[in-house]
Amino acid sequence: MNWGGYLKIRGETSFPPATSPYRAVGPDIYCDGNLEGRLTNALFLGSRTRIDTHYEIVGYGGDAIRAQNELEMLFDGSIPRGVFRSLVPSDDSSLMDLTGIISETDESIVYQRIDRLAVSVSPDWGTIVAGRQAVTWGNGFLFNPMDLFNPFAPTAIDRDYKTGDDMLFVQLPAKDVGNVQTLYVPRRNLVTGDVDWDDASLAAKVHLFRGSKEFDLLASKHYKDHVVGAGGSGYLGNAAWRMDITWTLLDSSSSDSDYLSFVANLDYSWIWWEKNLYGFLEFFYSGIGKDNYQEALSDPEIVKRIARGELFTLGRTYLAGNLQLEIHPLVNLFLTAITNIGDPSGVLQPRLTWDITSSVQLLAGGNIYWGSKGSEYGGIPIANTPYTTRAADSLYAWVSYYF
Repeated sequence: MNWGGYLKIRGETSFPPATSPYRAVGPDIYCDGNLEGRLTNALFLGSRTRIDTHYEIVGYGGDAIRAQNELEMLFDGSIPRGVFRSLVPSDDSSLMDLTGIISETDESIVYQRIDRLAVSVSPDWGTIVAGRQAVTWGNGFLFNPMDLFNPFAPTAIDRDYKTGDDMLFVQLPAKDVGNVQTLYVPRRNLVTGDVDWDDASLAAKVHLFRGSKEFDLLASKHYKDHVVGAGGSGYLGNAAWRMDITWTLLDSSSSDSDYLSFVANLDYSWIWWEKNLYGFLEFFYSGIGKDNYQEALSDPEIVKRIARGELFTLGRTYLAGNLQLEIHPLVNLFLTAITNIGDPSGVLQPRLTWDITSSVQLLAGGNIYWGSKGSEYGGIPIANTPYTTRAADSLYAWVSYYF
């Protein structure tokens, strides 16, 4: 049996713009805090079987929660989904309900959750994992259209763990060629509460390699849609390239029939002035995106993908980049930039990490949104209100202790 985990203490100060609905109920500056603990356990039963269990307890408190509760009552559902942040992962559609709220007030919420609960068996012919787990497919850094199952948001800074899904995962190795991965994600219908095939996912991915090049082929039934895709990675000189393309066939009830999504990136590391640097550029095209954002906010295909946590953008074309400078072996400076090149508008994310000890890290940074009114990141006007969807600029700092 192996134990581990972490404890994270976060603080954030945000500055809602004058056009933010948060200014209707609160101050010019919001102060919030967050405490998160995760306890991990791996239980080994012989050499072929293990059980992984992760328990987490999370608490939020501060001005933003109070304001959000007031706004939800004030606007009674008229604010578009995505303006308000969901703080508690939902198990409403999951096979197992392993999330519970411990306490909730007007200004705070504390919840607990079993985020991993999976049994892994490794016979000679492959691997079987059943239970709550996380699977990541695709070659994107910030945007990942091939990762259909709880992908990270492009703006996510904390990427230690993805939110777990209840699924059955099977991997079959193909000697000297690659492997085949299949998974089945049963889900409950939000209305009936019953496990429903129309809400489930069934997918297979073939991963092949030849020399320094790798290739992926994807076929899946995802909710009522069907998704096929292909991807690859390799080297261009001393740089590495990756790309994925997916084609989604929408169910018959949709007004559209299909759409393409594409991501490609290039990353490179080098030494400059005796300092280690690393950077990447990434291009993303969303075939389901719209040029008219008011139309996008009411498009049922976009709305439900945002609600499921699969889509985080409204537009079509994006260019993102990241630069990392190693100031000291224990201190690194990062700058991430995401730009909707059709507006243009975007977000800048500078941050600094300091590994204080082998188990304690300090991270400090900010989120800076830019763009004109009417652009995606600059703020889309909210119908029948004087407000827009522009997010608040913010500064944050947190300390993480790993054990």
